[in-house]
Amino acid sequence: MYSNTDVINYQASTQQFLQMLTNTEAVLPKVDELRNVLRFHEYRYYVLSEPLIGDYAYDQLYKLLEALEKAHPEIITKDSPTQRVGTSLNSGFETVQHLVPMLSLDNSYNADDLLDWDRKVKELAGLDNIEYCVEPKFDGASISLIYEHDMLVRAATRGDGVAGDDITNNIKQIRSIPLSANFSQFGIQQIEIRGEVVMTKAAFDTYNEGLVAQGLSPLANPRNAASGSLRMKDPKEVARRNLEAFLYHVSFVNRESTVAVTTDSPLTTHSSSLQLLWNLGFRSPQKEKKVVQGIAAVIQYVNEFEALRDTLPYEIDGMVIKVNNFALQDKLGMTTHHPRWAIAFKFKARQATTKLRAIEFQVGRTGAVTPVAKLEPVQVGGVTVSSISVHNEEYIKEKDLQINDTVVIERAGDVIPQIVKSLPELRDGSQASIVFVKECPSCKQPLIKDEAEAVWRCVNINCTEQLMLAIIHFVSKDAMDIKSFGEANVRRFYEMGLLTDIPSVYTLDFEKLANQKGIGAKSIDNLKTAIEASKTQPLYRLIYGLGIRFVGETTAKVLANYVSNIFEFATKTEEDLQQLDDVGIKVAKSIFEYFSNDKNIAMLRQLEVLGLQLVNTKKDAVIEGGLAGQTFLFTGTLNKLKRSEAEALAEQQGGKIVSGVSSKLNYLVVGEDAGSKLEKAKKINTIKIISEDEFLILVNNIQI
Repeated sequence: MYSNTDVINYQASTQQFLQMLTNTEAVLPKVDELRNVLRFHEYRYYVLSEPLIGDYAYDQLYKLLEALEKAHPEIITKDSPTQRVGTSLNSGFETVQHLVPMLSLDNSYNADDLLDWDRKVKELAGLDNIEYCVEPKFDGASISLIYEHDMLVRAATRGDGVAGDDITNNIKQIRSIPLSANFSQFGIQQIEIRGEVVMTKAAFDTYNEGLVAQGLSPLANPRNAASGSLRMKDPKEVARRNLEAFLYHVSFVNRESTVAVTTDSPLTTHSSSLQLLWNLGFRSPQKEKKVVQGIAAVIQYVNEFEALRDTLPYEIDGMVIKVNNFALQDKLGMTTHHPRWAIAFKFKARQATTKLRAIEFQVGRTGAVTPVAKLEPVQVGGVTVSSISVHNEEYIKEKDLQINDTVVIERAGDVIPQIVKSLPELRDGSQASIVFVKECPSCKQPLIKDEAEAVWRCVNINCTEQLMLAIIHFVSKDAMDIKSFGEANVRRFYEMGLLTDIPSVYTLDFEKLANQKGIGAKSIDNLKTAIEASKTQPLYRLIYGLGIRFVGETTAKVLANYVSNIFEFATKTEEDLQQLDDVGIKVAKSIFEYFSNDKNIAMLRQLEVLGLQLVNTKKDAVIEGGLAGQTFLFTGTLNKLKRSEAEALAEQQGGKIVSGVSSKLNYLVVGEDAGSKLEKAKKINTIKIISEDEFLILVNNIQI
């Protein structure tokens, strides 16, 4: 429908209009162009499921057109996006009429928007207080179902709001949608129900894993996966995607004339209609919804739900607030675009488009060289994103990234932002290929790439950046915990020549340091004390501080408890190491290579002479307790304990800490914003998933 040239031109126009939001009079001569821009983005979103701008940007443009037409009614045209409900239809399916148009919802983005909407509702209703029903705004694909004489007779997509694509055969593959429901017991002969088809996060991950295993590209997100599924020609393929559906609105009812509507009817309020659907076997948001009095309670609930967003098994992008009473809904009515009795509260954006302006290459502690994309700053999920790691050379090729590309970026909760894809259709000739460096950006030595790895590495042991990062890691809180010795001081002391390697931390020239500006006597005393105290840190902290590849804190504890002193590792084979918990082939090889290096052994001898603890004093201690033999893993943010404190509590009672989810795990302790570990654990029936409070009860009562 649109050529590549059209796409580039429309995207350029989009940016121009977004810069003119506060100057409606300047837009007036270009109103037809603005309408075409909106139609273009509707087509990309609803038909292709490949949006080029975020919801917020689209809403801003729509409101701009709406404001222009309100101020100048004479410019309104019958085919303006404000005069119709939705967008184009997919020509691959039969078109069917909805019994009632599927209107869009007006959007709000903050408490002030909700307060303003509530004011208008109360004015129109002539009431001082309104009862609202608040429920999740599911991020999937909208559907409309029609049941006649208790049987599902038709299912359709939203389409243009007036008519949609007939997808009845595909909808029948979704097991959470009943093929029949006993509406007749309430005198209902015909009913039209609205809802949303979704793919859960777990189903999405599983489906993508299967695609990758077949050498196919993974899908971008659960919403696109659900939307694309409904338009498939093969219903069996739809069934394989394990879709689910939430039904959340009764839009039309045809009753028997002999059935009277009473005040206790299940269709007098929106909340009672959700209960009716639930009782008849539909998955309505009965458990997620909340009926409240007044807008203050609405604002409180939407904020509470946004905080829970990442714990849900499915994606939502906001909340929907509806006047609960159906009679009052009828009184409030609707505009040509949206009902006056409902509004969507949109959460902070998860995706956005921006420009990739440059690539910087950074060398890490283990020599891995990582490309970092420098972006035009953009707000995503409540934070401003200007830099994103693009991992390695293969990742750049897979995503087809070029300098000056328009890219889609995504951020879910506290997860690190990532580039979802580039938009090659928006290229205008200013793009340039990304050339991966062949020399270390720090020491300029040639990079090496192992055939088994995707990363290029600097293998120069005297590389300045690697040495500094190794020292920064060694003195860090989770390693040797040398307070007052943060990254800034390490870099400063290194540049002064006071630090050259890890042992030099313990031979620091404090007299020379005292002569430097900005470093007081008290700071030096504190640093001396912290350095001296670090010599008594347990062996596992030293092992972790050495920065051995693939050895995290949990594996470091396993290794420390395996030996009496650190030099025993020089006598261990890879096969020996693989017998340990959490030590696989890759980790064992890394440990073996580290302790086979004479220079590393020489450094450890230096640390021994300098007085560090290289002996495991706890190895021979018999660990007993009510949690003996039980394994634990902690995920998410704990509120009452630090992660290290919680792990120590479990270990004091004989429990073992593991680093990953597997069938060997007994307990997963879940805090706030738990992510993939929780989803993976849910698939293993033997793992007990408990909260932080339940963990505290467990360690205090020791009832296994």
